[in-house]
Amino acid sequence: MTEDYLQYHFSPGFEAGGFLFVSGQIGLDPSGLAPSDPSEQARIAFERLGAVLAEAQLSYDDIVSITSHHVGDVAGVFDWFPAVKDVFLAPPYPAWTAIGVSGLALPGLVIEISAIARSSA
Repeated sequence: MTEDYLQYHFSPGFEAGGFLFVSGQIGLDPSGLAPSDPSEQARIAFERLGAVLAEAQLSYDDIVSITSHHVGDVAGVFDWFPAVKDVFLAPPYPAWTAIGVSGLALPGLVIEISAIARSSA
């Protein structure tokens, strides 16, 4: 997690005002490549999101809002993204905003997920 901070000068997560703001998480596999399957990228991004939450001693249950950025036509994500999302997030579901974008920071990426979690109940 500190690699992002040192290399790109941002924190994977930042606590303020009783919330943890989690920077956008991407779906690179262990070799540093983006799988061609968008569902697999989303699964990896959620796992990375979970790692940031765990570092702050939080869990997916603490998430109050997620934003997913999707390359291309955002309408198509409703065919596959909710199934991946629901593996990690349970009722009562957090707020969700899905945004279509023209591109992300690295070649081959098609999804990035950021979140806000309550850090104090």
